[in-house]
Amino acid sequence: MIVMKFGGSSVANADRIRHVAEIIQEYKSDLPAIVLSAMGDTTDHLLEAADMAVNGKVDIEKVEKLHFDTAKELGIDVPAIKELLGELKTLLTGISMLKELSKRSRDYLVSFGERMSVRMMAAYLTKLGTPAKFYDAWDIGIVSDSNYMAAELLDEVWDNIPKYLNDYKNGRQKEIPIVTGFIAKDKHGTITTLGRGGSDLSATMIGSAMGAKEIQTWKDVDGIMTTDPRLVKDAKPVPEVTYEEAQELAIFGAQVLHPRSMIPCRKTGTPVRVKNSYNIKSEGTLIVEKHTGSVPPVTAITKVKNVTLIDIQSSRMLGAAGFLAHIFNQFLKWNISIDVIATSEVSVSLTVNTKSDLTGLLEDLGRVAEVKATGDKAIITVICDASHSSAILAKAFDALNKEGINVQMISQGASKVNISFLVNMEEADKTVQVVHAALF
Repeated sequence: MIVMKFGGSSVANADRIRHVAEIIQEYKSDLPAIVLSAMGDTTDHLLEAADMAVNGKVDIEKVEKLHFDTAKELGIDVPAIKELLGELKTLLTGISMLKELSKRSRDYLVSFGERMSVRMMAAYLTKLGTPAKFYDAWDIGIVSDSNYMAAELLDEVWDNIPKYLNDYKNGRQKEIPIVTGFIAKDKHGTITTLGRGGSDLSATMIGSAMGAKEIQTWKDVDGIMTTDPRLVKDAKPVPEVTYEEAQELAIFGAQVLHPRSMIPCRKTGTPVRVKNSYNIKSEGTLIVEKHTGSVPPVTAITKVKNVTLIDIQSSRMLGAAGFLAHIFNQFLKWNISIDVIATSEVSVSLTVNTKSDLTGLLEDLGRVAEVKATGDKAIITVICDASHSSAILAKAFDALNKEGINVQMISQGASKVNISFLVNMEEADKTVQVVHAALF
């Protein structure tokens, strides 16, 4: 058994659905369980409809048209989608009467995208002669807490999923399961969403609970690349990375898998493969617990733009216990995440996302230290074997020096698989190109 996850762009329209159906059929002998996101712009259309409902107007035309037109183009009749659209209209009517959209109602609202997507795919596959059955996540025992818009799965999911899918895995059920990603229900039967990377988490949870041979997530590139191929034309696919490296790649800007989606896999050791839906024959990138061969010195290079550098300096730091704890508590108070950090005896430098409102944080920090915030920075991260850090840094900095690019901060992650440094944002793309040329 394998698990195959397809995102919204993969099922954006009738042509893409046809293509995904062909891929599924190609893997039919591997007993695939399919995890789908909502079609294309469906979630945006749903949220737009919610805004209109809050202002007193109930309109599902865009959502209705997308799904009816797609069904017509695919030559299928999907009564289950018509039922869902009726349910959606009822929900929006309720929102229009209350003139508000709670987190709970929002989760219920956006769930319709995934629920309609799986019904569409199951109907189309069945039409092609490949029997398929749609499941809402809760139909296979996926249950979460009640933290709406960012729910976490409960431990009982590990036991629940096999109860519903073992018949398929063991060959007693012939229909391919088509399961919604991103959504769940809490203990009270209320629909929740799993937040960022929710569909990835759904796929890895199902695959890990079922002891799948592998979990496949299908993208539009040949797996994980050594860097962004839009920046570097000779960027190459990376054959293999570890769970830890994949998490670091995701944290520092690579559009691979959300870091939290790696948690179930790391528990069971279930491999994950990143595949290209436009190049089925490509092996893609395999994500595993440990490298199966020799460990490459450098795996990939990523970048994160729109970063602010905060320099905090105080003589109080010299030999003062608890000063850093006080500093970090201010970040906790204002719910601002730190990306990269470097410290000395009397100063600490760190980076945060520029989108965050830093006003209150900087005021609080200014009461105990000299604080300087500088925006328009970028983090460049080299995912690597840190045992080779001296050689890696020597090559990278020699190349950057020749190009006149100044590194303003450097930090080696505690994971020992990344080295990050800070440059001016306008130099970010050039930095990636220079470092990639030096290290690959």
